[in-house]
Amino acid sequence: MKNMSRGKDCRLAIFLPSLRGGGAERVMMNLANGFTGKGLSVDLVLVKAEGAYLKGVPDNVRVVDLDAGRVARSLPALVRYLRSERPGALLSAMNHANIIALWARSLAGTPTQVTISEHNNLSASMRNVPSRRARFMPWLMRCFYPLADSIVAVSKGVADDLASAIHMPRERITVIYNPVVTPELLQMAREPLDHPWFRPGEPPVILGAGRLTRQKDFSMLIRSFALVRKERPARLLILGEGGERRELEELAGTLGIAGDIDMPGFVDNPYKYMAGAALFALSSKWEGLSTVVIEAMACGTPVVSTDCPSGPREILMDGQYGSLVPVGNVEYFTRAVLKALEHPFKPSFAWLDRFCPEYVMQKYLEVLGVRQQDEDRS
Repeated sequence: MKNMSRGKDCRLAIFLPSLRGGGAERVMMNLANGFTGKGLSVDLVLVKAEGAYLKGVPDNVRVVDLDAGRVARSLPALVRYLRSERPGALLSAMNHANIIALWARSLAGTPTQVTISEHNNLSASMRNVPSRRARFMPWLMRCFYPLADSIVAVSKGVADDLASAIHMPRERITVIYNPVVTPELLQMAREPLDHPWFRPGEPPVILGAGRLTRQKDFSMLIRSFALVRKERPARLLILGEGGERRELEELAGTLGIAGDIDMPGFVDNPYKYMAGAALFALSSKWEGLSTVVIEAMACGTPVVSTDCPSGPREILMDGQYGSLVPVGNVEYFTRAVLKALEHPFKPSFAWLDRFCPEYVMQKYLEVLGVRQQDEDRS
């Protein structure tokens, strides 16, 4: 692997479908910010320049809008970008974007190094998203992923599953955790929270966060909360937006707990809610790493999580730093929530060092082939 020179002439491209609110998009934003701090020129290359995170792009990061309706249709525009801008390296995220990134580099004929990153558990995703693309995606990944200069997985579970699913040698995949615990996160967690449920003397608030999709299984969380409410006063607040909103609202109404559930949608600062919550609850059927669990721990909030593939078990150290519950088990989840509300367990902040930007940036610079300062002076 050739090394890129470090400095003004070292341009790095980050390729994403969009900046809609999601864990992978938030991680890539943190990486872009960190890379500019290392002296790199960063292009944020988007299939479509849209999404809630767009307004948060740092001024020193250039946004390149390919203006394509779908990821597959962005191929010609991405080829043109690579030929005209010739970035030293390109980092992409999410499997469909990874395939287009590798295909574009081949067609462009440029020496750009391509690093692809996997943020989700492939096998679980394919089982739970029955579509034509889901059936063909592993085959396409087997064809294209060997062309990558380097492959990053956000957890050991994701790496192991990816290697098995696409028949790739495990040693080709590097595990780098997400740069979640940033100074900005800690600062935002201290901002005042103007929500009536978080005033002194109010019942404890259980917090969930993520896209309102089948993957996150918020219906299980709502059913569990209904059982919690039979035992004690509490409230449930779910941050995020998605296609299951109406279904979840109807479920809350059917269970008679709609007055104790708030779903405000996507918010610019979820961390002040995490810091104010009595408990963070992750109900997912599957994850890649589960960034929100790390964020909640960084905010000092106890965690109850499903033991889903992949990530929560790694983050919570086999249950040392939070409760792990079988996926989809409403009864067990309810017991864990009630126990955590009664005897809150504060997570260890020292354990979170591996999720801090400086550590993660060093790892990414290595796989991207960017020489470090000491190498430049030699």
